[in-house]
Amino acid sequence: MRQRWQRARRAVAGLAVAAMAGGGLTVAAAGPSAAEQDTAHTWTVAGPGGSDLSAELDLDAAGELRLAVDRGGAPVLLPGRLGIRTSLHDLTSGLRLVDRHDRTVHESYRMTTGKQLQRSATMREATLTFAGADGARLGVVVRVSDDGVAYRYVLDDTGPVTVEQEASTFEVPTDAKAWVQPYQPSYETERTETTAGGANAAQPRTCTGDVCSFGYPTLFDVGGTYVLLTEADVDGRYSGSHLDHRDGSSSYQVALADNAPVTAPGPLATPWRTAIVGSLDTLVGSTLVDDLAPPSKIKDTSWIRPGIDDWSWLSDGSSPGNFDRQKDFVDYAAAHGLPYTLVDAGWQASWVPELVRYARARGVDVLLWFDWNDLRTQAQRDSWLPKVKAWGVAGVKVDYMYSDAQSTFQWYDAILRDTAQLKLMIDFHGATIPRGLQRTWPQVMSVEGVRGEENGQNPTRDIFLAFTRNIVGSMDYTPTWFSRPGRQDTAARELALPVVFESGWTSLGDKPEGFATQPVAEDYLEQLPTTWDETRLVSGAPGQQPAGDRQVVMARRNGDRWFVGGILAGAGDTMNAPLSFLGKGPWLLQTVEDAASGGGLQRTVRTVTSADTLSVLAQANGGFAAIACPAVKGRTDCDDPVVTAPATTLTVDPASATAAPGAGVTVGAQFRLPQGDALHQVHMTVDRGRLPAGWTVTGHDVSAGTLPAGRVLSGHWTVTVGKDQPGGTVEVPVWTEYANPAGQGAPPVHVEEVVRVSIPLHGNVYASDQPFLTETNGWGPVERDRSNGETGAQDGNPLTVDGTVYAKGLGMNADARVDIDIQGRCTRFQASVGVDDEVGGKGSVNFTVLGDGHQLAASDVVRGGQPAVGLTADVTGVHTLSLVVGDGGDDKNFDHADWGGARLTCLD
Repeated sequence: MRQRWQRARRAVAGLAVAAMAGGGLTVAAAGPSAAEQDTAHTWTVAGPGGSDLSAELDLDAAGELRLAVDRGGAPVLLPGRLGIRTSLHDLTSGLRLVDRHDRTVHESYRMTTGKQLQRSATMREATLTFAGADGARLGVVVRVSDDGVAYRYVLDDTGPVTVEQEASTFEVPTDAKAWVQPYQPSYETERTETTAGGANAAQPRTCTGDVCSFGYPTLFDVGGTYVLLTEADVDGRYSGSHLDHRDGSSSYQVALADNAPVTAPGPLATPWRTAIVGSLDTLVGSTLVDDLAPPSKIKDTSWIRPGIDDWSWLSDGSSPGNFDRQKDFVDYAAAHGLPYTLVDAGWQASWVPELVRYARARGVDVLLWFDWNDLRTQAQRDSWLPKVKAWGVAGVKVDYMYSDAQSTFQWYDAILRDTAQLKLMIDFHGATIPRGLQRTWPQVMSVEGVRGEENGQNPTRDIFLAFTRNIVGSMDYTPTWFSRPGRQDTAARELALPVVFESGWTSLGDKPEGFATQPVAEDYLEQLPTTWDETRLVSGAPGQQPAGDRQVVMARRNGDRWFVGGILAGAGDTMNAPLSFLGKGPWLLQTVEDAASGGGLQRTVRTVTSADTLSVLAQANGGFAAIACPAVKGRTDCDDPVVTAPATTLTVDPASATAAPGAGVTVGAQFRLPQGDALHQVHMTVDRGRLPAGWTVTGHDVSAGTLPAGRVLSGHWTVTVGKDQPGGTVEVPVWTEYANPAGQGAPPVHVEEVVRVSIPLHGNVYASDQPFLTETNGWGPVERDRSNGETGAQDGNPLTVDGTVYAKGLGMNADARVDIDIQGRCTRFQASVGVDDEVGGKGSVNFTVLGDGHQLAASDVVRGGQPAVGLTADVTGVHTLSLVVGDGGDDKNFDHADWGGARLTCLD
């Protein structure tokens, strides 16, 4: 078969492909003649230009299709089955060729993240159309580039298409060295070095019988050529997949998530089955996964800003629930020029807006963590995402998806659309691996899909990741935790990790006190960007080196500076980094490495050229970090100045006010820079867009082209409450923005205060429409106008007790309590209370109403399946109303308690 494929390659070598100037798609169609359709059973797709890659397809006597890959004429992937089975057609055998078209695909595009911002890709493409035994058509699209081969299926059914199984199989020589990851949807299992045939022994817990499942990307060394298997362009039309392997065999078969069929509207183009092929340099520099993805759906990406954040959860697990402690992390980010702070699980809606205001005044933006269960439905996203955007949050980190199912990819489609519309950046944690997502949706800053720093340390794993997972997209590894108890590596290695690993948002894992113990590292991290113009593998490999250790050195360029990071796993050794990636002339090279003793770091600066080699004597599980910059006259190091936002004051008068519907409040504001260089492009306003419908603002915005220190910028407005505004408290935002002194495209610094306008409660008021002063709940959050549901916000059902549905009310789970400010203006509270029908007759609870801490009314124990009980209380003169649910004397299981129709009668 190999000789026949070589003859076929020569036969098609003369296909004419014309280049279209300026990029885009170039097509030169060439279908087979009638004679060729009857006799040809082998077809070759050669790579572009001087590429040494080719893909060869063969159709055997049974009409079964196979694909192999050669590099430089030598086999890399052996012939592997192709084909697909749908609910209507078996397109795995009995195939015959009916058409072929060839073209060259050339695209130039720009990314917001990744190993290289500006991209250019050229691929030769052949679309071969086959007819099945029943006449159904199967299109096989094959692309070959300088760095790999990919294929996909195209089904032209006009109605819904249900794919039951793919025959897609990669064939790898059994003796090829392999680096595999046992498949779990979290992608958080350890990678193992083994062989292609013996991989199943790596982790039998993901096996069924003699078949084991492995996750992408999977790396093989086939006679010195590396092959990285993965997939690209997966969205809600399909599911993710993984590889199934029978013990001892050479076959790795594509298996759909959960072994479940997928259904999509026709015609259907499946994801790309992708093999990145070449040297380790080729793999590390490959952009093939993104090249195969659809173009960006976002035209204006000016609001998308990768960067470093300090993240408290890893080193200080309880801190995300502590407002004052989060301010410490904001202060640290502000002092060191970090653009973001990330607030993880435990934050409270009651104080996040204030934290955001505190941070933005210091030039720091807040990123906010979410459990995906709180954003799972469209209703949840429509509630939460506009709210956090109004607070001033710059982006969200969403966690715990843990699925490759089609329904999960449909959820990705939806939340990506929603965040793009709101201009919210996003990071997917507890997620699948990237499959070109960051090209199509450039607001995606990073994706976990990795066993990272939070899952314990494994220096060998980190070497593997540089040659596997991080090749296919940004990796939310959460590196750099100097103060980690029992740390298994050196400080220099921790510092190198955010250079070795690419991530659009890099979440540093230590706390301010931990960073402060390593001032040399702080200086380095202040300089570190997260976007790259170029990435180079300098040295290293995933397998053991002759000296018995594993290491990798990576260089990434941002502008005219190269950042270099090297990590080592194993015994101490000399790490050699040839500097041939540097340009002409002399360069300054400042290197940070471990001090000989004491656990600290030391920095050296020297002059080098591209002919030199950097040699660092690394300690066990050690490493180094470096910066190289052109050696211009007068420059003594590679550090750019760290510019931070100056301290300013914005005062509003009054800070709070009371106004009835239709009444006005006069608001004054003064903004001042006490000292320092003058501010520029200063603008002050009342944020009309964040006021409720019906509210109006009169008065003009105030601006100053330059505002010197000591001068006051003043503004005055009248804010009129809407005539239909219900009682409660509304925050009126007043803010000043000025040009960020950091420049370089940094967003304006935003300084904001609010005037809290209290509108007297009047008439009939529903408890679910009022803000909570405090909130506790035994299972997930308290729900407004729906049952408790599960742990996500707004994931409940209509409030229903013994078949009676309530449009308004509160859903809780014992033990639970909410406190509401009713201003001393209400006289009566009433509700119909009981256990929600969603627990199927289970559960037992009791209800209590408190007024300013005193019991006003209480129910007996109410059980699931019983009718609702009426509960009323005289609340005359009460300021704080508390609604409390107990567990009925047993445990809290199934205690879904409804306050149906809970409402207050207040003064007019």
